[in-house]
Amino acid sequence: MNPPAPTLSEPPSLAKRVAALDTQTALKRLDDVDPAEIARLLAAMPPARANNLLAAMDPAWRTRIMAAAPAGTDWTDAQRYEEGTVGRLLEDPPAVFTSGTRVSVAIEALRKVVKERLVTYLWVVDARQHLLGVVAFRDLLYAEREVSLDDIMIRSPFCLRPKMTLVDAMREVVTRHYPVYPVCEDDGRLVGQVRGQVLFEQQAFEISAQAGAMVGVEKEERLATPLWRAFRFRNPWLLVNLLTVFVAAAVVGYFEETINRVVVLAVFLPVLGGQSGNLGCQALAVMLRGMTLGELRGMGVARLVSKEALLGLLNGTVTGALAGAAMYWVVSRDGGSDGLMLGLITLVAMALSCMIAGLSGSLIPLILKRLGADPATASSIFLTTLTDVVSMGSFLGLVTWLVL
Repeated sequence: MNPPAPTLSEPPSLAKRVAALDTQTALKRLDDVDPAEIARLLAAMPPARANNLLAAMDPAWRTRIMAAAPAGTDWTDAQRYEEGTVGRLLEDPPAVFTSGTRVSVAIEALRKVVKERLVTYLWVVDARQHLLGVVAFRDLLYAEREVSLDDIMIRSPFCLRPKMTLVDAMREVVTRHYPVYPVCEDDGRLVGQVRGQVLFEQQAFEISAQAGAMVGVEKEERLATPLWRAFRFRNPWLLVNLLTVFVAAAVVGYFEETINRVVVLAVFLPVLGGQSGNLGCQALAVMLRGMTLGELRGMGVARLVSKEALLGLLNGTVTGALAGAAMYWVVSRDGGSDGLMLGLITLVAMALSCMIAGLSGSLIPLILKRLGADPATASSIFLTTLTDVVSMGSFLGLVTWLVL
């Protein structure tokens, strides 16, 4: 006879600790645990996190866990929808009543439900589960017991669609601020509900993940991710970054003789690289924010990219003039005769590299999205390499051509 599966005897706070792990580590933590215990643990997690863990499980294992789900928990519908949509946040609505139900009947039915679930709204549906109206729970206290829910409900309430992206859903609810939203299919059939708090928390997580993705930190990595798994998440992108750094170093090495003959150039190389890199990151941040909030719809991409390139050129000209003046002063102070030319070259190289940085910062996420990748994924690594190569290459190339 097989031994019984181990159980989770730790307190409910275990749900928070498991939810804080990356998906694979969390699943390993739950390996060989009794399905009923896992179902209880998942039910205590935010719906989005629980559904993501379920989606990553072996189908047979997932089926057993879903079959052992606590009363009032139904993950079936949520698993039908893609990650990043409202459908992944679905909860089974605790208070659904058919049209014509009397207030007294609804109150009696809810006496047991409110001991286990938080009830904010009652959803009124027809025989085919089409949403007809909503009744606020508090309104039951003031309604006559013999009247129908139809008499006190708000008809044709606002609802979300399960296939809506979180960005689209946030745009719809940002001016409403309801505690709970019904979720209906296109034909009006009620499939679940989603809490406003859960919706905002999930979108906040998606936005917060961008900063890490820009420098090669996987979205799955959390503070509680084990050491070696975190190492496997980060190391590949660091190796890519090492390769790109060698590309930039090769450009500098190609002009080694130029730097040896005009030593002051070594002082200004980091200035050009740092300035153009920061400007490119500004363009990248604005573009990613616009993509996240859905602001690109209806806007000409060519116009946006041209705007960022022009901004880069303008900013590069201003900062280049200051850097060029500094170059002229340094060279003239040391008795050099090429101060004016080196100053002008610094100005031109800065303006050119900043223009390319603005262009690249806006184009890189668009290209990654077109290729089917996450627009934020390691974008700053590619951007930094490109800006370093252009800034240092143009600066040293112009000096070699015009001075030496």
